[in-house]
Amino acid sequence: MQIAQGAYNEHEVTSFVTVFLMRSITIDELMEFIKQLRQSSDGKPIGFKLCVGQPWEFFGIAKAMLKTNIYPDFIVVDGSEGGTGAAPVEFTDHVGMPLREGLRLVHNTLVGIGKRQNIRIGASGKIISGYDIVRAIAIGADWCNSARGFMFALGCIQSRSCHTDHCPTGVATQDLNRQRALVVPDKAERVKNFHRHTVEALAELVGAAGMKHPEEITAHQLMVRNSAGKATPMSLHLPPE
Repeated sequence: MQIAQGAYNEHEVTSFVTVFLMRSITIDELMEFIKQLRQSSDGKPIGFKLCVGQPWEFFGIAKAMLKTNIYPDFIVVDGSEGGTGAAPVEFTDHVGMPLREGLRLVHNTLVGIGKRQNIRIGASGKIISGYDIVRAIAIGADWCNSARGFMFALGCIQSRSCHTDHCPTGVATQDLNRQRALVVPDKAERVKNFHRHTVEALAELVGAAGMKHPEEITAHQLMVRNSAGKATPMSLHLPPE
């Protein structure tokens, strides 16, 4: 179960989880809610998704974890690169910390409080290619969520009308006439192919680096250019653990 809010049109009813988060709550109350959800779901994994704003905000969450001794099973870190077609342009372009910085901050903070091995981290935010996955894992992710690539494979043209029920390609609409634009047998094949080729690309990258599993990827193995144009390990450009 994931505490998160996606894109809704004006005709949909939000879940009780979303309604809870729409009111003002303290971080301690959030931890207690995680405990309540875990008890109510017979121990199923409970976590939340966030795009980091200010570092001190996530530090506050970490402090509340230690204070209440309640910990999520996972945290999904989104980047400012992400966002649905329903998001305001100013938010998409300027609000939130980029995935690279936000993911590393969350990873390092959990390492600092000694809980990294107990809390899994997912990454999202324009994760499309095999290399995007490799890079996110190198920074600190245990797994990656991808939406944008699959939406493109399904036929999304980024018309930014997800919340209006007027999606021209039938992807994000309840309108029966507009839904006809989404031919399921054809689009299902495209989505399957996108997934297969992306996983194959990931496997090829991992194998080319002499590794057997993506979990072996570290920032030491990725090369990026510094301000002088010299290729250096990504680990030199990241805050140390």
